[in-house]
Amino acid sequence: MKIPDIIPITDLRQDAAAVFRRVQESAEPVVVTHRGRPIAVIQGIAAYDQTLRMRELVEQLLARGAAPTE
Repeated sequence: MKIPDIIPITDLRQDAAAVFRRVQESAEPVVVTHRGRPIAVIQGIAAYDQTLRMRELVEQLLARGAAPTE
């Protein structure tokens, strides 16, 4: 797993369009920090949809009694 890009909230405030462009072009999430602590993740809609589908699949497997693997 690649380490996500991390930006301070001030960078997001100053040039949100550039941050969203970066997310869209790279398809990688960006972690937004405030005073050095992570507060949000910005990700593209395709990645978000994939995350939702994976979560739903995991929930279905767990409901059937499948044990999670590490």
